Amino acid sequence: MGQSLVKQYTHIIFSTKHQQPLISDSIEEELYKYIGGICKNHGCHPVIVGGHKDHVHILCILSKKIALMKLLEKGKTNSSKWIKTLDIRLSNFYWQNGYGAFSVDSRQIEKVKIYIANQRDHHKVKTFKAEYLEFLKEYKIEYNEEYLWD
Repeated sequence: MGQSLVKQYTHIIFSTKHQQPLISDSIEEELYKYIGGICKNHGCHPVIVGGHKDHVHILCILSKKIALMKLLEKGKTNSSKWIKTLDIRLSNFYWQNGYGAFSVDSRQIEKVKIYIANQRDHHKVKTFKAEYLEFLKEYKIEYNEEYLWD
C-alpha cells in the first residue's frame, strides 16, 4: 500500500493537579482555544475542547505524525506555562501527571461533542472523579487508584 491513511478520533481527559477548581469562567474559553491551537500546531484537528473547573476534555483527530504522549506533553506543558501568565494567583497552576485517552467511533462524534459541550450541567450532579472512573470502567481499563489522582 503506497499511502498511509488515518482518521483516529481520540477523546482525551486530564485534570488540574489534585483536581483543584482553578479553571475559572473568566479563563476557560481562552484556555480551550489555546489548547485547541496546540493541537492544531501538532497536526491534530481539535473537534471540540471543553471541560469544567478542574479538568479538560479534548476530542481531536489524532495526527499520524505525533504520538499521543508527545501531544499531551506539549499541550499540558505549554498551556500550564501560559495559564501562569494570566494571573499571579495562578502561579502554582499544574496539570495532573497522567491522562485518559479513549478512541471514539466516528458514528459517536456528535454524542461526544454534546457531552463535552455540556460539562457545566453534567458536573452539577457528578464529580470529575466519578466521571473519570466511569470512563475507565466503560473502556475496561485496569488501574491502581493509589496512582490515579497524582
